[in-house]
Parts: sequence; C-alpha cells; structure tokens
Amino acid sequence: MSFRRSSELPPLLAEAEFSHLMEAIGPFETAPRLCIAVSGGRDSMALVILADTWARRLGGQVTALTVDHGLRPNSAADAGRVGAWLRERGIDHHLLTWPGTKPTTGIQAAARRARYDLMTAWCRDAGILHLVVAHHQDDQAETYLMRLARGSGEDGLACMAAVVETPDVRLLRPLLAVPRSRLTATLKALGQPWLEDPSNHDPAFARVRVRADLAVARKSGRRSAGWAAEAGRRGRRRMLREAAVSALLARCCVVYPAGYAVIDGTLATAPVEISLAALSRIVLCIGGRDYGPRRDRLLRLHGRLLDGRLRRGATLGGCRILAAGGAVGKLLVCRETRDPPLPLDVRPGTEVLWDGRFQIAVRSAARLERLGRHGWAEVVGHRPDLRQNPVPAAVRPTLPTVADKAGIRAVPHIGYRREGEGGTADEIGHVAFHPRHSLSPGGFLVA
Repeated sequence: MSFRRSSELPPLLAEAEFSHLMEAIGPFETAPRLCIAVSGGRDSMALVILADTWARRLGGQVTALTVDHGLRPNSAADAGRVGAWLRERGIDHHLLTWPGTKPTTGIQAAARRARYDLMTAWCRDAGILHLVVAHHQDDQAETYLMRLARGSGEDGLACMAAVVETPDVRLLRPLLAVPRSRLTATLKALGQPWLEDPSNHDPAFARVRVRADLAVARKSGRRSAGWAAEAGRRGRRRMLREAAVSALLARCCVVYPAGYAVIDGTLATAPVEISLAALSRIVLCIGGRDYGPRRDRLLRLHGRLLDGRLRRGATLGGCRILAAGGAVGKLLVCRETRDPPLPLDVRPGTEVLWDGRFQIAVRSAARLERLGRHGWAEVVGHRPDLRQNPVPAAVRPTLPTVADKAGIRAVPHIGYRREGEGGTADEIGHVAFHPRHSLSPGGFLVA
C-alpha cells in the first residue's frame, strides 16, 4: 500500500504507525486472523484497508463484517457497494442481517446491541478471536462530553477502552489516539470512496448534537484531542484502581463452581474505594445481572460490612450476603432464591447461559430449572446422604437441575442422578459457572 502525500492534507496514517498501534493492543497469533467491523463509513473503510495490509505482511488475514440493520430503504444497496469495494481489494467480506421487528424507540442503542451480537456470534462460529472496530479520537472526545453531561463517575469518564475481553472475542480499538481527519486524508490518498450515513447528521440523536458542539469548539481553537486526552488520563487511573481491586479480590475472595463466593475480613481493611469496587464486582459476578448495584445501596451494604452487622444477612443485586456457617469472620455471597429464572426447555446439542451464570451444554432434550426447596426435599428423599454434600444450604435451592414431568433427573453440582437414569453425563455435556461478569475481568486498557 502506497500513499500520495499532499501538504494540504492532515498527516496520513502510515503503515509503520498503524503497526505500532496494533502491537500496543496485542498479543496476536503468528499469522493473525481478524474480523473488522465495516459499515462503509470513512473510519471503518480506512481501518479495514490498514488492517488488511498489516495482517497480510504477517501472513494473516482479515474478514470484513457488515451488518445490514434494515432500517433504511437503501441499506441493502449500500452494503452491496461496500462488499464490491472490498472485493476489488481482495478483502474477504460477509454481510450479516438483523432479522425481526425493529424497535420504535431507542433505535440506535438497539441497533448497536444487535450489531455487536451478530458480529460476535460470527467470530465465535468462525473461531476468530479479535473483532476490531474503528472508534477514533473524535469518538472518544464525544463519549467523554456525553458522559460528563450525564454526571458519570470516574470509571465512566475513562470512556472507551482500547481492549475489551469478552467470553467470545477481544474487542479492539486501535485508533483511539487517531483523529478522524487523518483517516479521511488516508482514504483520499488511496482514492477510496466511502458512504455517508444520514443518521450521522440527525440532531435527534445526542451524539450528533455533541458532534456539532465539537465542531463549533474547534473553530474557537479547542480540539478533540484535549477531551480524548482527559479520558485517557482517567483511563490510566482506572487501570491502577482495577489492578488494586483485583489484587484485593485475590486475597479475600474464593469463588466456587456451584456459583457462590466466600469472603473474609480482608475486604473491610482495604481503602474504601477499592473495597467498594471489590464488593461491587463480587455482587455482579454472583448475582448474574447485567449491571452492578447502585452506589447508594452499595455504600449501605459496605457500611454494614465495616460495622460487623452483616452476620444477620443482607441482599443486594440479586445476592444474599450472610455469615458463612462454621467459618469465623467469613461471609457467604450466593444467589437469592426469589425471582428465579423461568424453566427453559433446551433442544439436544445446544448450549445456553442459564440464570445469567451457568454455561450449560446438553446432549439430550432437557428442561432446565432451579432446584428450589421442594426439589431439594425430593432429592434427599431419594439420596439422604446428599445432606452431607459440601454445597452450603443457602446455595442449594439456586442450583441448576435437569427435570422432566416425573421430577428431577439430575443435579450436576451435587452429583445427583435419578435412579435408572444413565448418569449426568447423559443429560448434560458440561455445566460450568460462567457469569456474564467475571470476578476479575481483563481490565481497562489504554494503549
């Protein structure tokens, strides 16, 4: 790839610089395979061309993924045009479609969720570990101003991370330090056209209004780089906090395969903000919810922890927190028994995330449901010896079971199978505690 330079254009993003940006968010395989999210706009077109050159030099390959949301009459034609551009450059391209009825409100947020779900699923099925997106310096500045206006806390004002590790892919943003003007200049030098999305100019969307404010600010001498740099500084502070929280959790918390945790008094001795963050992570992990508890409720729970008043028990974020039986000074954190997930009929050969916490693969048709107190009574009625199993009594009702019309067939975590059944291996390929949010995730990264 060669560039035609012009003194009228901003500095181009050259191969060597892009290579350095990629190295900062590694590691990668010897011959890296990447998926690139490509809408056809200037940012993603510049990214896919740069990434393709980088990967080919290392003996790897990129695949471009374009999602047709079906929200505009000409969206299919636009997606076809993107595919044609990429084929001309010898870049593998796949078109993904968002099926079903579209929402009438919150369209951008819903479309974003659908887009990431579709691309992540494609990467998982193809065995590709890296999904690369084209968020850049201007996007980071917009995100910072939007979150500042909403009153976000310190972690929120760190804005977008360069690397986000999910159960299926590493979501990578190599361009967060690169202004859009340089990506535009790079495309112009390559003679590569791009698409313009009309929604990017619709003032009904908050990000578009912030973008217009940024354009006015630039005329008075203020630059996106300043706000993006502030997000970067907060991001580095967030990295340090997260490292301290992970170190604390390693000392004070043990998570068990049956989906519960035991914490000791070390949690209360740490600095307040680190201790609060650690407690929030534990609740988020064990509770299986999408978001952590509200700060005011977390503060009340933390105060009770410091005062030694949690032995009587408390609830927060879908969790029960109570004294760990027989363990002096330790607390048990487990799933609440109220609001159980609805029973789920699963087809053979499928894998599901059940109760937001357990990854379950089944070999035969199964009905997944919580054990519950009646289920526990049924199980020990058949196997009285299971009363001595090591899973705490408060946890047992929340365990996943395989059931049918005749009752409970198997409870993998306590080694139960109904007499005459072929064994839990016949019912379940595997069951693993795999919550949406791990106790110590990959962490925030500023490249």
